[in-house]
Amino acid sequence: MSGRKETVLDLAKFVDKGVQVKLTGGRQVTGTLKGYDQLLNLVLDEAIEFLRDPDDPLKTTDQTRRLGLIVCRGTAVMLVSPTDGTDEIANPFIQPDGA
Repeated sequence: MSGRKETVLDLAKFVDKGVQVKLTGGRQVTGTLKGYDQLLNLVLDEAIEFLRDPDDPLKTTDQTRRLGLIVCRGTAVMLVSPTDGTDEIANPFIQPDGA
């Protein structure tokens, strides 16, 4: 094995496109991917953070805050997904209150 690190992800197809990034600690941001490196450090432009619910830190709310141009450190990145072609659906595993 060579000493050079390579990422499993091919992020080149997402450059200049909208991505959603989930970070360790529960933070979630969306923005336009402007660049990345082999350590998965990401540069996002026009980034927006989805704020978490103060009562349940695992849930995000509809409240957002604009961050602008940011760098997401590769060690904190858990998930990178395109924003185009994804829709949020209701959780099919939640039981109704009467059940």
